Amino acid sequence: MTTRRKRLTSFLLALIVGLVLTRVMFETITDEIAIFGFHDIINLDNPQELPPQRRASDGDYTKQDLEQFIESLVQDNYWFLSSQELYDYFLSLNKKKIPSEHQGQKKVMLTVDDGYKSAHINLMSLAESIEAKYDKKIKFVWFINPSFMGVPGVELDHASCEELREGLTKGFYDLQSHGDHHKDLTTLQVKDLKQELLNSQRILRECTQELDTNKTIGSHIAYPFGETNNQVKKYVSKYYLSGYLYNNLTLKLGWWSKDNYRIPRVSIHSRIPVKKLVRLAAGGWL
Repeated sequence: MTTRRKRLTSFLLALIVGLVLTRVMFETITDEIAIFGFHDIINLDNPQELPPQRRASDGDYTKQDLEQFIESLVQDNYWFLSSQELYDYFLSLNKKKIPSEHQGQKKVMLTVDDGYKSAHINLMSLAESIEAKYDKKIKFVWFINPSFMGVPGVELDHASCEELREGLTKGFYDLQSHGDHHKDLTTLQVKDLKQELLNSQRILRECTQELDTNKTIGSHIAYPFGETNNQVKKYVSKYYLSGYLYNNLTLKLGWWSKDNYRIPRVSIHSRIPVKKLVRLAAGGWL
């Protein structure tokens, strides 16, 4: 090997080592919050939720795997954040002091899109089981299309206002917006965009009004299809405190400014094993 090639090889190795060390140092000093996005939750013990009774979807995640994942988080003393807690303690310009019982805890957020009835049934059962077993209340952040509440779907029915209120009353649910009709907000004219945003808030708040003592329902939104642009952000920021994407990244907290309207989420599908979810929750690289 010539002297020139040796120097080039040494330079490249030093560069690679430097990049790795920089990444390791960044991960070490950066507090991360994994925000997981689920859709339907299916019970393998219920034949009605399996083919041929129902078409399988890549967005399905089994109750059995989710329970295993959540039990691992509970045993490791994770804080299951609501959308308002994430905003109040980590994103707001005027952050609140983290309560003493949550000081030093690892953090995670479990979100569920679209509001399917089967997801509600399985998540309620799972949450009640976890609470009975560990005396620990877990939180699911639901991003709902309110005009679909209680409406039969082409393939999947949607949970009703009464069913979602049950989860809210028991302290398991945090109900937020996913747009009124699950329309791609980036394709809408301003009038229709405002209608999607405001109607979603109005219906959610009417559904839960006497239960929402802290006035936080419908204060946050997950963009349908994960799509947003400058116009969407302009109007979302008028009516909501934060907006959630799907970009398979974790939320990294630090001294730098964050865009509260581009909060990252990890999209969960049926092929992701429990071990990988546990690793991602702990801050593993994506």
